[in-house]
Amino acid sequence: MPVRRNSKGKWFYRKRVKRPDGTKVQITGTPSRNTKEAAEQAERAHIDRTLNPPPETPKQKEVPRFSEFEKQFVEIYAKTNNKPSEVESKKMTLKNHLVPALGKLRLNEIGLKRIEEYKAQKLKAEPPLDPKTINNHLTCLRRLLAVAVEWGVLDHVPPIKWLKTPEQKFDFLSFEECERLIQGADDEWRPMITVAAKTGMRLGELLGLEWEDVDLVTGRLVVRHAVARGIVGTPKNGRTREIPLSKEALAAFKTHRHLRGPRVFCNAEGELLKKEGCKWPLWRACKRAGLRRIGWHALRHTFASHLVMRGAPVKAVQELLGHSTMEMTMRYSHLSPDVRRDAVGLLDQAARRCISVASGEGEAGKQAG
Repeated sequence: MPVRRNSKGKWFYRKRVKRPDGTKVQITGTPSRNTKEAAEQAERAHIDRTLNPPPETPKQKEVPRFSEFEKQFVEIYAKTNNKPSEVESKKMTLKNHLVPALGKLRLNEIGLKRIEEYKAQKLKAEPPLDPKTINNHLTCLRRLLAVAVEWGVLDHVPPIKWLKTPEQKFDFLSFEECERLIQGADDEWRPMITVAAKTGMRLGELLGLEWEDVDLVTGRLVVRHAVARGIVGTPKNGRTREIPLSKEALAAFKTHRHLRGPRVFCNAEGELLKKEGCKWPLWRACKRAGLRRIGWHALRHTFASHLVMRGAPVKAVQELLGHSTMEMTMRYSHLSPDVRRDAVGLLDQAARRCISVASGEGEAGKQAG
């Protein structure tokens, strides 16, 4: 009998049970109440559990902390898919901002509320961060979380609301100011300032330019390299572009021709110029020309602005600047003196055509009569 008493009079059960897979297991136990009926009930319940075990609860995967995953993100993802300068930028953003704020949290604990708190914290910092800078942090954070989802570490990326940024203003020189600036430059730096103003190249692209990228016969150059954080890489957006040279730009290259090395603009030893040191020659030229201080990027804006003011198509300006979207180039469109007048003029042209057609029909009717 599977249900019986032991020597002390305590009811218990012991039985061998055959499972559906053919294996046998012995079950035993004592009821909560010391009666035969309770022992039989306990036995039946134990048999049922043995033959119909509850489904195993899947183990919940442990989500890593932000500080743990960011190292994998940099080493495995960023260094494989980003330019060295972009990797350095992500590392600085993570080290100085995101890890101190979110490092102890697990990735699935970073939700919309926590992200909003991060934005508020950075806006109230001393000094407060610019909304555009905070949006750059959020872009890095979103990319990290998206990679975690792609790797199966995280279920989903939380929604991120970007901060509104004011319309970006840009400074540029008038035609007359630009010529004064070039004339006020040191002899050694005049070619570089001229090329910047007449090609729209970024400072990093000027520093990475090599003589093999410049064709002095056909009068054109190809932007293949750019320097960022002291590292030579590809231009922004990873795309090369060709720029035809104006007479002034071509003359600047010819007067600057040297044998110090492959780089067009370099120091006396042919080595890379440092970005930090390039501002002083430009500021000296500004002072001599009686102009406000500007940065090298203002010369890029000057190139684009002058093209638009001379009637160049905005699409052509976009290609010359290497903008990834037309939206970036459209910032200059308001400078065209004819764009709005010509647009409204289309209505007058249409009206004249209608009058002409109507007049022609009238004359034809008279002749037929």
